[in-house]
Amino acid sequence: MADPYSILGVSKGADEKAIKIAYRKLAKELHPDKNKDNPKASDRFSEVTQAYDLLSDAKKRGQYDRG
Repeated sequence: MADPYSILGVSKGADEKAIKIAYRKLAKELHPDKNKDNPKASDRFSEVTQAYDLLSDAKKRGQYDRG
C-alpha cells in the first residue's frame, strides 16, 4: 500500500478530526454509487477506505509510524 497520509492528503501530524474530514470528502467524491461509469473510482475508493482504516485506529497508526 502507498503512504496512507498521501492517499488521504493529510500530514503525518494530522489529528483524528482532520483525517476523518479528509476521508469523508474523498469518500463522497469517489463512492461507487456516484461513479458507476468510472471503474477506477471504485478502486480508488477502496484504497482511501483502507488508508482511513489504518490511520483511524491509534494502535495501527502507531505501528505504521514506527515502521
